[in-house]
Amino acid sequence: MKPLRNLLDKLHPMFDKGGKFEKLYPLYEAQDTFLYTPGEVTHEASHVRDSIDLKRMMSMVIVALLPCVFMALYNTGYQANAAMSTLGVESVPGWRGSVMASLGVAPDANSMLSNLVHGGLYFFPVYIVCMAVGGMWEALFCIIRRHEINEGFLVTGMLFPLTLPPTIPLWQVALGISFGVVVGKEIFGGTGKNFLNPALTARAFLYFAYPAQIVGDTVWTAVDGFSGATSLGQLATANPEVGMKAITNPIADGGLGISWMQAYMGQIQGSMGETSTFACLLGAVFLIFAGIGSWRVMAGVLAGSMGFSMFLWLAGSSTNAMFSMPPQWHLVVGGLAFGLVFMATDPVSAAMTDTGRWIYGILIGGMTILIRVINPAYPEGIMLAILFGNVFAPLIDYYVVQANIKRRLARNVA
Repeated sequence: MKPLRNLLDKLHPMFDKGGKFEKLYPLYEAQDTFLYTPGEVTHEASHVRDSIDLKRMMSMVIVALLPCVFMALYNTGYQANAAMSTLGVESVPGWRGSVMASLGVAPDANSMLSNLVHGGLYFFPVYIVCMAVGGMWEALFCIIRRHEINEGFLVTGMLFPLTLPPTIPLWQVALGISFGVVVGKEIFGGTGKNFLNPALTARAFLYFAYPAQIVGDTVWTAVDGFSGATSLGQLATANPEVGMKAITNPIADGGLGISWMQAYMGQIQGSMGETSTFACLLGAVFLIFAGIGSWRVMAGVLAGSMGFSMFLWLAGSSTNAMFSMPPQWHLVVGGLAFGLVFMATDPVSAAMTDTGRWIYGILIGGMTILIRVINPAYPEGIMLAILFGNVFAPLIDYYVVQANIKRRLARNVA
């Protein structure tokens, strides 16, 4: 690696102040500090070097996301291959079929390799477009402001594709990530100053601007002519008398034929990276032990969602089938687990006080179930709930701090 270090040192004067490419210094700095730990120290005593910096923290979040990425590849391919088998389709159409044929891979839902390759041909184009377009906006704003390129976008660029269906048009991916980066983050000053989660801001924009491509029964499986509802979508439109049987009954009996364990592992319809609660759990354990993700926020979301869903389940309803979903099912369908682990814990847009994190998490969990159950028109809920929590996070922290100040003043007076 020494030749690479020498090359970067040789190029440094060209990008440093007064150099030929001074305006492009953020691009050089991003590559240098991504590959090597920054060597700068303060000129005054003393300099405290932490064991982890922003780049390493973001890299560890990406590592925590790898199980979800794996499931995005596997389940996207599995759902497509299974649907092709049901429809009697023997080959994948278009350029994806040519790629699979050149690799000697046939569509087969029982083949791990086939599922991964087929799913990858849908996930990676979305990911590449997201990184290219979003990275362009990130670099452009940093060059104009003469700021360092922050690595927060590496996480945003991974989270956003995982929240999308496989059939999403690539031009909408570009438009969505542009909105999320520019409107959700950069106009407020960039990383660290945004009060909304950029990835969720991007998805919310697509959700309301182009609902036909991001919701419905035809967007979750990458096979033309195949319709497959998500568990939440199926129950939201089901007869209240049928209840959970709309999900658990065999397909021949009008259900989806899904067991709880199947939903837990992630072999169900849904956004590419959100279906597996097990994969999210692996990421949660990694983030907590690495000291990056707040366990208080995660526990708060879990407590708020499970507690409120238990209350509504016990209350029941004769007009709304969503009331029949038990708490344990809420955790394994939709994006609750994914949002709980990776979205609600965003250190920038979440609450920052320990007590505030509990309140923030409980608010998001309760709001998720409220949206899911009370208003079946929005059967997911977690996306809107987290954005709602982002808006209230500063207010929550403010009152927590003020309450602490009052307690300390009271002790001093006494």
